[in-house]
Amino acid sequence: MQDRILTHLFGDLIRDLGQPAMLWQVVALIGALALAWGLAGYVRKRLDAYRRARNAAVRFGADGLNKALFPFLGWLIVGGTGLVLGQAMKTPLLELARVPLFGIALIYVALYLMRRVFSRDGHLHGLAYLVEKIVTVLVWAGMALTVMGIQDEVLHWMASVQFRVATAHVSLLSLCNGLLWVMIALIGALWAGRALDERLLRANSLDANLQVVLSRIGRASLILAAVLVSLSIVGIDITVLGVFGGALGVGLGFGLQKIASNYVSGFIILLDRSLRLGDTICVGGLQGRVTQIRTRYTVVRGLDGVETLVPNEKLITDIVQNQSSFLTRGWTKVSVQVAYGTDVDLAMRVLVQATQGVERVLQDPAPCPYLAGFGADGINLELGFWIAEAALGTTSVRSAVNYNIWAGFNAHGIRVPSAQHEVRILNAAAVKSAPAAIEPMPVATVEAGKPA
Repeated sequence: MQDRILTHLFGDLIRDLGQPAMLWQVVALIGALALAWGLAGYVRKRLDAYRRARNAAVRFGADGLNKALFPFLGWLIVGGTGLVLGQAMKTPLLELARVPLFGIALIYVALYLMRRVFSRDGHLHGLAYLVEKIVTVLVWAGMALTVMGIQDEVLHWMASVQFRVATAHVSLLSLCNGLLWVMIALIGALWAGRALDERLLRANSLDANLQVVLSRIGRASLILAAVLVSLSIVGIDITVLGVFGGALGVGLGFGLQKIASNYVSGFIILLDRSLRLGDTICVGGLQGRVTQIRTRYTVVRGLDGVETLVPNEKLITDIVQNQSSFLTRGWTKVSVQVAYGTDVDLAMRVLVQATQGVERVLQDPAPCPYLAGFGADGINLELGFWIAEAALGTTSVRSAVNYNIWAGFNAHGIRVPSAQHEVRILNAAAVKSAPAAIEPMPVATVEAGKPA
């Protein structure tokens, strides 16, 4: 085995040491790597400029793809150089250099895909991190076997290790080949699903609920297609899945009835747009804002900040109060009374100024003051204005406006009247002329300790 390893790749390399052919190979390798380095830098700048115009989800994890540019371009350019020089001489050095270049590029591309598919912050955790390490070790092992030239012997040994699975004969090579294709297909499907999500999020013309529906259906379809294609490539007859599909349907009809109902209800909610993200709803005594609409449940964040998972079936069958309007703004007013003799124009200007600087009070449309009527104690004024995000409540906003009105009235000397009552005594002249007619009643006094 050792003699074969030396004659496979290192034999020609050792033989060419000190020969002009080796010098030509060294110069060609250095030139090819330098060209690959410059070309990778140019492509990296163009990709960075493209990513800066996109969202953060496209940018994170791109470091691995940038690192893969140099070894991948180096592998291509060194391969092309080897083809040109191979017309005149053997190129064992270039062949040897292509192995680690391709392996390192493959590792970086795999790490990029793993982070794009399984991570939301650019870092892998748990099982995904373990899979990343396994992929790295397998690629390095494959490079080592290729350099030593014993990959054919290893593959032959794996094909010779056979065992039975039910009525089928399966070899270790076919099993590994099947797992590899399934993993590649699933990762490709998940990556395509993530790209579809990002594309839908950038489509401002689509409704938010429709974006979620298309994203879920697209991702599920891609995963199903990936599984079917990978099983067909491995050689598994996918017609046997019909029996499994029938059993799954029976299970959904009996044991998984509630779960299936929740999934169907989730798609109904998303399609009929009865609820939207950000709506404030009240269902079953729970009041809060809709933060997520998942396939099985909806997340409602209560006024105390606690999130509750509400099954989608409950949102379909129960009475749901949606307290959010389509425009998310609401009209409200405050009332105040000023004393007779007040400059009404000044009082109205003070009312409008009271809305300035108050959070969520819209200035377009502008607040409008009204002379509502004449009361028994003063002039009734009203101030109407629009509030943004009215579903969050209007009490605090009206309180702030009322406080500003009170401060403005005090600054301009405008008085808010208190209730006044006039008491008129009829026949006052007759009462004055006959004071003796009203005599006080005699009062009996009783000393202490004596009976009355």
